[in-house]
Amino acid sequence: MGDHEGWAQPNGLLLNGLLSNGDASVTRVFDAERWAMAAESTAELLKCIQPNQPSEERRNAVANYVQRLIMKCFSCQVFTFGSVPLKTYLPDGDIDLTAFSKNESLKDTWALEVRDMLQNEEKSDNAEFRVKEVQYIQAEVKIVKCLVENIVVDISFNQVGGLCTLCFLEEIDHLINQNHLFKRSIILIKAWCYYESRILGAHHGLISTYALETLVLYIFHVFNNSFSGPLEVLYRFLEFFSNFDWENFCVSLWGPVPISSLPVISAQPPRKDGGELLLSQPFLNACSTIYAVMQPGQEIQSPSFVSKHFNVIDPLRTNNNLGRSVSKGNFFRIRSAFALGAKRLARLLECPKENLIPELNQFFMNTWERHGSGDRPDAHVSNLWSIGL
Repeated sequence: MGDHEGWAQPNGLLLNGLLSNGDASVTRVFDAERWAMAAESTAELLKCIQPNQPSEERRNAVANYVQRLIMKCFSCQVFTFGSVPLKTYLPDGDIDLTAFSKNESLKDTWALEVRDMLQNEEKSDNAEFRVKEVQYIQAEVKIVKCLVENIVVDISFNQVGGLCTLCFLEEIDHLINQNHLFKRSIILIKAWCYYESRILGAHHGLISTYALETLVLYIFHVFNNSFSGPLEVLYRFLEFFSNFDWENFCVSLWGPVPISSLPVISAQPPRKDGGELLLSQPFLNACSTIYAVMQPGQEIQSPSFVSKHFNVIDPLRTNNNLGRSVSKGNFFRIRSAFALGAKRLARLLECPKENLIPELNQFFMNTWERHGSGDRPDAHVSNLWSIGL
C-alpha cells in the first residue's frame, strides 16, 4: 500500500489562512516507527471499507437496472457520477445517476415520471431487484430517491456538473498517483467524518462530499503530495482545518480568500514560505476552463460567490460555495470535531508503543464495529479483496 515509509518532514513549512499559532501544530513531526505501525493497522481498516469486487458487481448491477428503467420512461442517456465511478464510496454510500435528454420539456416532468415508474416497480412481484421507499425531493436540485437492494439511489436530471467534477477528480488522482493515494485518503477521511464524527451529509446541514474532497485536495496541494499514506493525510487534514481561520477566510485551491474581499476572489498564496505547491496556476486555470461546463442559460444567471459559515470555493466554478449546506450550529460542531480528532490522533501517535494499536482501533471504533468483519450492505458476501485501490 505504500504506507510504511517514515512520516513526512514538513519542517519550515509556513501556511496562510491559519489562526495565530496554527503553524506549529500543522507541521508537527512524529516518530517514524510508531507511524509505520499505525499505517499498517490503517491499511487493514481500508481493506474492509474500500470498494471490492462483490460491491462493484452489485452496485453496477443496481445502476444498470435503474438506468434501463429510466430509459423506458423517455428518450435519454443515463450516467453514474460521484463516488461510485470514482471508486471512493463507503459501504453505506449511495449511487448517483443523472439522466440527459434533448427534450427541454422533460425538465418539468421527468421527476414525476421516474417516481411513478419506480413506485410501479416497487409493487411488482416480477421486479429484477427489490425497490423500496421511493421519494421525490424538490430541493435546489430535484432528486428522485429510492432504495434498491438496500442501496440508496439518487436520480437527477441534466447534472453535467457532476460528470465534470468526476473527470476533474480522476485527473487529480492520476496526477498524485502513489497507488491511488488520493482516493484511499478520501475513503479514510470520509469514514472518519461519517462513522466517527457524524459531520458528513449536505442534506443534514453538514459537509457535502464534493466539499470534503476539495478540502482533501487542498491538503495534498499545500503539502505538495509529501505523504507516506492515508493516515498522515487524515492527520494533516484535521490539524490544518481545525486551525483554519474560517471566520475570515474561504478555502480555495488558489489560496485562502479573505471574506472581506468578496465578491472579488482575491486569494493569498497558500504558502507563506514560497514553497512548491502540487498544482500550478496554469493547471488550475486549465481545469476551470475544461471542466467548468455550464448548461444553457447558466451563463446569464451566474451570481457572485455567497459566503456562509463554512466557505469552500469550487475549483471548477468559483461562484459556487461548496460549503453552503453547512448550518451555523453544525459549523461549530464540525470545527470542534476537527480539533478533537487532531488532538486524539496526535496523542495516540505519541503514546507507548504497546498502546498504539488499541488506541488507533478506538479512534476508528465505529468504523471497525460496523465494517470490521468485512460484511457489507452493498455486497452479497464478505470479501476483503481490494479491486486495486
